[in-house]
Amino acid sequence: MKIFHNKPRKKLNEPQKQANEIQNKKISTTLSENLVDLYTLFTYTPDLIVRHLDIKMSGEKAVLIYLAGLTNTDSVHDHILRPLINDVEDKKNPNLAVSIGHLGSINHWTELENSILQGKSALLVEGRNDALIFDTQGWPQRAIEDPQLETSLKGAHQGFGETSSKNIGLIRRYISNRELKIKEITVGRRSKSKVSILYLEDVAHPEVLRELEDRIRQLDVDAILNAGELEEFIEDNSFSPFPQLISTERPDAAASHILQGRFVVIVDGSPAALVAPVSLISFFHNVDDYGSRFLTANFIRLLRLLAFFVTIFFPALYISLISFNYELIPVKLLLNIGKYRAEVPFPPLIEALIMEIALEMLREAGIRLPAPIGQTVGIVGAIVIGQASVQAGIVSNMMIIVVASTAIASFIIPNYDMSSAIRLLRFPMMFLASLFGIVGIVIGLITLIGHLISLESLGTPYSSPFTPIYLSDWKDSFLRVPLWKMNRRPLSTRAIQAVKQGSNDPREGGK
Repeated sequence: MKIFHNKPRKKLNEPQKQANEIQNKKISTTLSENLVDLYTLFTYTPDLIVRHLDIKMSGEKAVLIYLAGLTNTDSVHDHILRPLINDVEDKKNPNLAVSIGHLGSINHWTELENSILQGKSALLVEGRNDALIFDTQGWPQRAIEDPQLETSLKGAHQGFGETSSKNIGLIRRYISNRELKIKEITVGRRSKSKVSILYLEDVAHPEVLRELEDRIRQLDVDAILNAGELEEFIEDNSFSPFPQLISTERPDAAASHILQGRFVVIVDGSPAALVAPVSLISFFHNVDDYGSRFLTANFIRLLRLLAFFVTIFFPALYISLISFNYELIPVKLLLNIGKYRAEVPFPPLIEALIMEIALEMLREAGIRLPAPIGQTVGIVGAIVIGQASVQAGIVSNMMIIVVASTAIASFIIPNYDMSSAIRLLRFPMMFLASLFGIVGIVIGLITLIGHLISLESLGTPYSSPFTPIYLSDWKDSFLRVPLWKMNRRPLSTRAIQAVKQGSNDPREGGK
């Protein structure tokens, strides 16, 4: 797989050729030569700070190198420069006086370049053929805030940020266990994005871990800028409307999935984490369900299931009843519908498309505009357009009710990606209903079920725990039993290969 966002020029100029040659070199013992190589690598880089200094006691010349926008300058001044200039007593080991928590040594220019671009500081000393690397990252970042897409009712009001180390720390607060393992992979030829895979070693299935790790390592791209790009690269079927990984902004949700034997993927620079493998039923669950009484949680889950079918099939059902199967409508209701539709010049399909597309445009406008303006545009736009459309005779009152009910049902789905997928599915269902009536809806439903059964998420069945059947996982599906009865972790996250081989699963313990 070779996908490049910006392909380089075929012919390199002379400075670029020199920079490529330097990357393969080792660091020299001569400081002046190292400085020449440094300025050859970093041309037109005004934020590159090169601080010349004389180490006290030894009298050796040295330079400290870092990028101003990616480095914590207070840490550099207080814990590196001041000790080196004033307090060093060991002539051979100036790094002993530095009070930075983590430091290392490298001797290749490629490693030095990557370290500086990651926000670290590098110290080159005259007479030494290596560079000391200090962890001084301090790029701009926002404070921990409430998740924007996942409202918390009874859970924690903390959302992921753009720094992977802080996101991992938020998850560790929920899972303080040595079995929580983290595998780091660098992705992107230019961005060098850090991708972290979090899982419980004694719980997660190794077959799924191997598959996930292989897919990420095989990526050959210029850059991965957010978790959404990574999701599209590693999912099983990019042409399916259904998401095959869960994107979450909540650390408690990510910790819950890890405890169930799943894997959480964090991309440095992205405020969302990916969860894999998942099934269709996972998108109808919410962390708040486990903090509510199980009867209330079950009612809400059934409501979400109803909203799933309403969003996909309600407009199609209206079109089929009006166009083909009007004998199924009660007579009084049919007379009322006919009275209002008598003034509408369009067939039901065109009428539905006009309102559905108008609704999607209002929804998108409300998202892109600032929050106070977006809410105003959404409310005023819906009222004005709906009322004006009815008065102008473009659509009927019944169609306004159908479209509004569909919109409300789509908002009930707790996952944004799944909500977008089912909103998209209602359009082909509407076309099938306009062509074949109820029979078209049945054809669409059968096709949808067949697609869900054939779909996989990292090699695991997307339709589990129903196909294949895992009876123990039914305790937490469309309904959930009381928490004290959920004493086993879900088995539906196993790889298909492991299921066929009948391998022993380590997740026979409690949740």
